[in-house]
Amino acid sequence: MFRVKICGVTTVEDAILVAEAGADAIGFNFYPRSPRFISPAAARRIAESIPGGLLRVGVLVNPSEQDAIDLVASAALDAVQLHGDEPPELAARLSRNLPVIKVFRVASAGILPVVAYLDQFRQSGGVMGAVLFDAYHPSQFGGMGKTADWAAIRRYPTEPWHPPFILAGGLTAENVAAAIQAVSPAGVDVASGVERSPGRKDPERVIEFVRAAKLAFESGNFQDRS
Repeated sequence: MFRVKICGVTTVEDAILVAEAGADAIGFNFYPRSPRFISPAAARRIAESIPGGLLRVGVLVNPSEQDAIDLVASAALDAVQLHGDEPPELAARLSRNLPVIKVFRVASAGILPVVAYLDQFRQSGGVMGAVLFDAYHPSQFGGMGKTADWAAIRRYPTEPWHPPFILAGGLTAENVAAAIQAVSPAGVDVASGVERSPGRKDPERVIEFVRAAKLAFESGNFQDRS
């Protein structure tokens, strides 16, 4: 789906920066309690300012099916990233019409709840674009700058029907290459690790992150599980 995504973009200036840095995808956060929240109208203005090759992903938390469909249309999105406690049946219905990324915050139970969720999703007739692993927090839905549990994520199964996974959580230009080598994700996703303040990107950090991630992927010194 993508290899490098910069999430939590809130301005046209930052969107152009992300595109020029060479990222593959850009994320818009529609969760009202997030410091990176953006309205659908603002996201559409930003989406229309960047090259068509950049995947536009909407971050949603516990939306209804209709709300998700309406948001995709109003914000000109290419995919949705479900960051809440969405049931597999809802995710499966949405996946029949657009790419879906389901986020899992890896906690003490490890990877087992993820495998169970994906099995239910598959039985519901869905086709998952990718899963995304983030750090666990009991009351927050990501964007915390906390490193995910790499050891648990390495136990993610590799059967052909399991979707590729994206790694998030505490990634920076300084550790993203090590993360790729250690965990072998299909892609990486960053928000706070390239910011100067919530919702505002730091140009140098964005450029360095994209460069480091792409060099790590291109080195081939990891197991490509995509």
